[in-house]
Amino acid sequence: MAWPTHTVSNQPPPLVDFNLLTTDAALIEGVNREGAPWHLPALQQLGARLGSADIQLLAELANRHTPELATHDRFGNRIDVVEFHPAWHELLALLRQSGMQALSPRPGAHVARAAGFFLHAQIEAGSLCPITMTFAALPLLQQEPALFAQIKEKIVNSVHDPRDLPIADKSAILFGMGMTEKQGGSDLRSNQTTAQAVSKGGRGESYLLNGHKWFFSAPMCDAHLVLARAEAGLSAFFVPRWRADGSKNAVLIQRLKDKLGNRSNASSEVEFYDASGILIGVEGRGVQTLVEMANTTRLDCVIASSALMRQGLVQALHHARHRMAFGRLLAEQPLMMNVLTDLALESEAATLLMLRLARTFDVADSAAERAWRRILTPAAKFWICKRALEFTGECMEVLGGNGYVENAPLARLYREAPVNSIWEGSGNVMCVDMLRAMEREPDGFAMMLAELANLASGDTRLRNMLASLKNDLLMKPEQRELMARRIAQKLVLLVQGCLMLQHAPPEMADAFISSRSDAECGRVYGTFAGTLALSVQGSILERAWPA
Repeated sequence: MAWPTHTVSNQPPPLVDFNLLTTDAALIEGVNREGAPWHLPALQQLGARLGSADIQLLAELANRHTPELATHDRFGNRIDVVEFHPAWHELLALLRQSGMQALSPRPGAHVARAAGFFLHAQIEAGSLCPITMTFAALPLLQQEPALFAQIKEKIVNSVHDPRDLPIADKSAILFGMGMTEKQGGSDLRSNQTTAQAVSKGGRGESYLLNGHKWFFSAPMCDAHLVLARAEAGLSAFFVPRWRADGSKNAVLIQRLKDKLGNRSNASSEVEFYDASGILIGVEGRGVQTLVEMANTTRLDCVIASSALMRQGLVQALHHARHRMAFGRLLAEQPLMMNVLTDLALESEAATLLMLRLARTFDVADSAAERAWRRILTPAAKFWICKRALEFTGECMEVLGGNGYVENAPLARLYREAPVNSIWEGSGNVMCVDMLRAMEREPDGFAMMLAELANLASGDTRLRNMLASLKNDLLMKPEQRELMARRIAQKLVLLVQGCLMLQHAPPEMADAFISSRSDAECGRVYGTFAGTLALSVQGSILERAWPA
């Protein structure tokens, strides 16, 4: 386009109307391999829809026009309503239509859902928060037959119902969570919110809650799972937004959090004034009741961070293949190829890991797979979520100033990256949980290490990584905790190396294992040794994002 002062040139075209699935070879292969090939036709339709210009616009609008809190109506009545831009509700409708809040009854359901979640998270991540909490709450609610019978169809319903009404009057509902308090954060055992039985107390009975929550996620959800201290100790409660008699429950929203990222989603601070709740599980066993729920939400953090990496890579490659600098396309310049290749390897390894983890949720009765799930999920959440921060920053740098402005998608990806590392347990909490899971699942962990030893048997580099990990595990408990981040890093890189060796093209697997076992490589992206041929780098980049 010609302006009076200059001609616009050397700018990449908008990256719209592409299919997120058909351009992702690693995802297609993984869905086939890990047990959900039946879901590929639906994923292909979803990939096209999410890559369309209109859905990308919805994502932009939902993050530009952030939620607004109205505590009172014009007459002074307390209403505690959070108002969202219509784009938010359209995104939630698409998520429910895709079945992200529940599981298909078919084999490989967790893998199928993980792939769909991965596609959605590349375009807009904030709307996934109430969806992932609803999904994670399902197994817990199923243990309360009387309550679950009343709400089951409203959870699995594929139609979004945005109306602020009592659960009995709605066709579809969503769940949130209220765990952390000002004084404790991740230290849930310091929680002070109290729960007093209305009559006899016990499982399925009514309680009155008083106290506060420092992070009350998605406050417009129809109900929240809340930790409060009953007579026997910390317990889990089902706290609806509206009481059974049709009156508003006494959950008062004090303010919305002004967050760095995840801005389309509302996070709040609330206070309870004799709020009505129903005890879930056994009184005094609230933390234990919510453990598996936390494992599920942590998996979604891994999936979402892997998705941020994937979309950052796609944006960087698209830009580099259209942008000229110093007489050549960026994508043709050796040092830029080094960076992009490193990013492509990181992204594929994350995709393989998140799909392998999802498979462990599909075979819950296996001791070995249970160990993979309970040990590797916190380790993967630590590592993948940490890597996403640096990864998205590197992708932004590929675009230069064009990536640093808010009307480009890289800025939103970059601001979104830290949240998965913080929510559902920070990095240190994840590493300590990994160590505890190793102690609780000694037989399963031994089987897991044996499986990794078998996979690594033909590769000296992987065998050395395994030996180093085993050596660290021989330390005294207090030393292991001190080194927990190092142990988590070694475990995840070993698993990723084995998965790449199994499933990635040979040149990709070799490049990943060589670089991740090289002490001089990997501190920043793009520090491969000069032995990786440009032709090999070209084939890796073509697989990552077909030109």
